[in-house]
Amino acid sequence: MQIQMTCPAPARSLYGNRITALRWRRILRALGHDLTIDQNYNGVPGDLLIALHARRSADAIFRFRQCHPEKPIIVALTGTDVYRDIRRSRKAQRVLEIATRLVVLQPLALRELPAHLIHKGRVIYQSARKTRAPVSRNERTFDVCVVGHLRKVKDPFRAAYASRKLPASSQTRVLHIGLAREAKMAQKARLQQIRNPRYQWLGGMPHWRVRRRIAASRLMVLSSRMEGGANVISEALVDKVPVLASRIAGSVGLLGEDYAGYFPVGDSEALTRLLLRAEQDRSFYAELKSWCSRLSRLFQPSREQAAWRNLLREVVR
Repeated sequence: MQIQMTCPAPARSLYGNRITALRWRRILRALGHDLTIDQNYNGVPGDLLIALHARRSADAIFRFRQCHPEKPIIVALTGTDVYRDIRRSRKAQRVLEIATRLVVLQPLALRELPAHLIHKGRVIYQSARKTRAPVSRNERTFDVCVVGHLRKVKDPFRAAYASRKLPASSQTRVLHIGLAREAKMAQKARLQQIRNPRYQWLGGMPHWRVRRRIAASRLMVLSSRMEGGANVISEALVDKVPVLASRIAGSVGLLGEDYAGYFPVGDSEALTRLLLRAEQDRSFYAELKSWCSRLSRLFQPSREQAAWRNLLREVVR
């Protein structure tokens, strides 16, 4: 098939949607399909449209439907789609009605769809390959990575705030990877570095370097206020790096209801306690690591490829 994909993130950017689009392109090409990615739909003939983000790709979706009323449209819903836009945005709501199938990244997201559209929903876990390059961990520090751009929805400095409350004996160091879209956020990160010797802001990095940083860490912290199903969780788990996550549906859907590594959204003190316990309590750290290792099978590339193969067979049948 000739597949058109729309992605709101620009080409060669480091944003998550673009990285997801590139991974899906590799998967779909491996399945024998031709695929092109653009930020908009430019009218090029295609057998199928895959659109990332209901609201931000809405105009492309409407145009494809107008040009090809009989051809299927698969819409991948992001966190802001699932937990905000499909309730508020008429464009996003119209997209849900138009779409042939709605892809979500973890099963709890299906609960957010309107009842009459749940039958369109399909869960596809985002996969990750284990980091192959040799990675050495710093044995003198307990490195904790934070991977996410400096946006309010990511609550980007929560791990930094939590680390300031650790006792002097702690060897925890917070390494934050992510771009600052706003000058104010960059300024806050620089100030945090000055005030907090445990925190380093590393800025944006190519994806391969991000993966190596994750693999070299003892823990990853995901403090977001909203996620659809973060791929960084997949990446950490396949490299056997436990995750401490804010208790939001997008993370619970991936890590499970009974996982021991959650803290309430925005709660620095609770995160401080988890960080210290993970560093000092070997049995607790082993529990987190064992749980995450068991889950890693969900994020195997072969599983994601099979899910896409089955979905495409459905929509073109």
